[in-house]
Amino acid sequence: MRIDPIQLAVFLGLTALVALATWWRCRREPRGASESKDYFLAGGTLAWPFIAGSLLLTNLSAEQIVGMNGAQAMLVAWWEFGAAAGLLILAHVLVPMYYRYKCTTTTELLERRLGDPGLRRAVSVLFMLGYMFILLPVVLYTGAVFMKSMFGVDLSILTIAILFALAGLAYAAFGGLRAIAISDTYNGLGLLVLGIAVTAFAMHAVGWDLSGVPAERWTLVGSTQSDIPWHTLLTGMVFIHVFYWGTNMVIAQRALAAGSVREAQKGIYAAAAFKLLTPLIVVLPGIIAFKLYGDVDDVAYGRLVGDVLPGWMSGAFAAVIAGAVLSSFNSCLNSAAALYTCDIHLTKINPNADARRIGQIVALVFAVVSVAMVPLYQHSQSIIATLQQLNGLYSMPVLAAFVVAVLFSNLDPRALRGGLLFGVALYSVFTFVWSPLHYIHLMFITLVATIAVMWGGSRLLAPRQTPHVAAGAR
Repeated sequence: MRIDPIQLAVFLGLTALVALATWWRCRREPRGASESKDYFLAGGTLAWPFIAGSLLLTNLSAEQIVGMNGAQAMLVAWWEFGAAAGLLILAHVLVPMYYRYKCTTTTELLERRLGDPGLRRAVSVLFMLGYMFILLPVVLYTGAVFMKSMFGVDLSILTIAILFALAGLAYAAFGGLRAIAISDTYNGLGLLVLGIAVTAFAMHAVGWDLSGVPAERWTLVGSTQSDIPWHTLLTGMVFIHVFYWGTNMVIAQRALAAGSVREAQKGIYAAAAFKLLTPLIVVLPGIIAFKLYGDVDDVAYGRLVGDVLPGWMSGAFAAVIAGAVLSSFNSCLNSAAALYTCDIHLTKINPNADARRIGQIVALVFAVVSVAMVPLYQHSQSIIATLQQLNGLYSMPVLAAFVVAVLFSNLDPRALRGGLLFGVALYSVFTFVWSPLHYIHLMFITLVATIAVMWGGSRLLAPRQTPHVAAGAR
């Protein structure tokens, strides 16, 4: 396919404009007194619009837009509806605690509440492994798939992924969270406007008539054989959202960068309201693509955009999608750098190290490894289901640690760390050896079993110090 020069010019021009506007705004922002807080938390100066914009765009990246539209079914809208619940728990339960304990990373709450720095480091390692081998490669892969299917460029998926990684590394390594959040907000506004425009143009392409699309593509009540069976909404679904929005450093880091709890909460409320509208962008176009092309999986959205939008507008949309990919990628790099630098390097190796320099080195390492992992995801049937399933390897054990940190005190550190390893091992068996139920049910079982091991193990190892409900959790 021959690339439209107007489309390409608009894409390059808008991408450069966002970078320039971000650089200009960053110059004017006040700097934090602490080097690590300035680099990883934007000096604690983010206003609520930037928090909301960064939350949305970090989440609404190519793996969400491409993957969910690739399902070509209304059922996956539950991932968006459930997000609102996760955001409200972040706003009302976890954000006040993060600020009360002056946390730089979400994992710092575990040490403050349970008095175990070893658990904090162990959870940080699990987060970093999940980012390196699961989230970052998926973000690069889906972003590359979109660009290739939209522009029809004669470049391999891996080559496009490398270009994304280089651009994302520039934001994460040199600008820190401030640059990421500001660019996210600019791109987020463009994504919301142009995303709705894509849906409108696509509906026009089918004459505003979606008759003929099978009923099973419209239902919100999933069968047992579907990606989201209805009964999973009663077990693991809500906890997946609590983990992702409440404890996941990539997301919660934005809420930690506000000047106050109230400012953080306003940004979270705004993001939750927008999440109820995002099915118009991440679900409905996939169904329209089914009517136009049939079952085409993950190429559905890129092909639809390339077909229904005028050249200049598709170039603009490609620019905001590229921004969304970069947002998720560089946000994840910055979060991984924060976890390693603050939880491991500054506490165990060298407390006087240059936090910014260490963070840049970590971001580079994670970028290189994630690019090398991209080819492993090219044969996945449903990228969104694969992402959620693999996330369970660390998400439920980590969430269990946060649940006991919020609810209990006086737990034995050995039981906590042992429970964490137990949870990882249990879900690994469920994923790779024996899968008797849907993976969302298995995630719920893993969560409950891990909490039980942590609590029960504490009673066995320290019977004189029976775990009790923490005062702050009552």
